[in-house]
Amino acid sequence: MLRSRDSDQRVTNIELFFDLVYVFAVTQLSHGLLNHLTVEGALQTALLLGMVWLVWAYTTWVTNWLDPDRNPTRLMLIALMLASLVMSTGLPEAFGDRGLAVGGAYAAMQIGRSVYTVFALRGERLQRNFERILAWCMVSGALALAGGFADGRWREALWLAAILVDFVGGWVGFYTPGLGRSVTQDWTIEGGHFAERCQAFMLIALGESIVVTGATFADHSGDGAATVAAFVVAFGGAVAMWWIYFDRSADDAARVIAESEDPGRLGRSAYTLVHPVMIAGIIVLAAGDEEVVLHPTDVADVPVRWLILGGTALFVAGHALFKAIVWRVVPWTRIAVVVVLGLLALLAPHVSALTLAGCALLLLIALAVGDRIHSRTIFEVGRDELVPTADGPKGAQS
Repeated sequence: MLRSRDSDQRVTNIELFFDLVYVFAVTQLSHGLLNHLTVEGALQTALLLGMVWLVWAYTTWVTNWLDPDRNPTRLMLIALMLASLVMSTGLPEAFGDRGLAVGGAYAAMQIGRSVYTVFALRGERLQRNFERILAWCMVSGALALAGGFADGRWREALWLAAILVDFVGGWVGFYTPGLGRSVTQDWTIEGGHFAERCQAFMLIALGESIVVTGATFADHSGDGAATVAAFVVAFGGAVAMWWIYFDRSADDAARVIAESEDPGRLGRSAYTLVHPVMIAGIIVLAAGDEEVVLHPTDVADVPVRWLILGGTALFVAGHALFKAIVWRVVPWTRIAVVVVLGLLALLAPHVSALTLAGCALLLLIALAVGDRIHSRTIFEVGRDELVPTADGPKGAQS
């Protein structure tokens, strides 16, 4: 049932097919945020993103070990797709009438996947690891299911506890009385495959932002030139975020984790824990872009300011943390951009939503251009001397 480790592992068609459900899930999250533009709505959306990300990420860990082209694993993924679809349909009303659909689907996926993996890995060294994971998922699944039956703040508290159990479990090695503790060296993942899977989810989020922008522009004639300008700015934001992540850092980081002596550590920290921060930024900014396209010449109200500036800051801060973990450097340029975004909040009450979004776009473009100039300088100095490694950067890149 295990993947062959004789060569680099490719992402299979069934894995890409599985991802299609999450295009819908990300769209649901974005629309849910737009319908609840309050602090509570933002926190609830963050909570739901955590649940969506965890069921996807745990599945990605499993398919890194198990061969998705084996029919039993294919059927497991298809079952998870169905449960994910049920969960996604309930996201906009997760804290209303559809709570049981979300909580029940989450519990079924976390527990069911773990049970299948324990069975599939019987006799393998990894079986004990997934026995520990199953124990933790039974706890998180019970909390998620209980949250589906609860109301109000109790639902929020129980679901928060569920995702904390699943996030914290990896950090403590899924310690279970009688079963011991896992260490990251036990998680012998194929780093290149794992990085590519997380890159795919980044593309899902960016694709959703483009779809939202295009659909909004198609349905709204608006203020003529201002609406067209807002459409271009929104598209430019998606391109800039793609460029910042994919131009160099995605491939370089994939090589680092692929060559690392402890890929499980980077898979846990740089990918499983940090990538949802960047994804959250993309989703939030996409919601802000929709508002900008609809009302480009209006002064942005407080929620829209938070969407534009907060979404951009979340993405940049997440990418800064990603670089810090993978290369062990202080990403000063990204920290500076986050500070400037904070200062732009002082300007926001005096300019149009389009102007504010344009300022955020200029910062992203400046960051992308700065990265490109820096990478060209590295290449000219001598790329072979500056290749980042799992133990940190070498030479002038530090």
